[in-house]
Amino acid sequence: MPRAMFEYTKEILKKVSFDVHLFCKELKKATERLLPYELDELRDFILSLIKKNPSLKQCMVYLD
Repeated sequence: MPRAMFEYTKEILKKVSFDVHLFCKELKKATERLLPYELDELRDFILSLIKKNPSLKQCMVYLD
């Protein structure tokens, strides 16, 4: 079940990546729900999104 939450989180983050405010809000929620090893994987996923949309970089503060 936790893996399903991880995949769901990735889909949501992809969908809201057009808006930095929404992206940060969803990322903050994800940090409260996901397991530590999933957050490491999520960090890699977000770095790939940042390459496409550099303005999302400011949201990485939630993963530090």
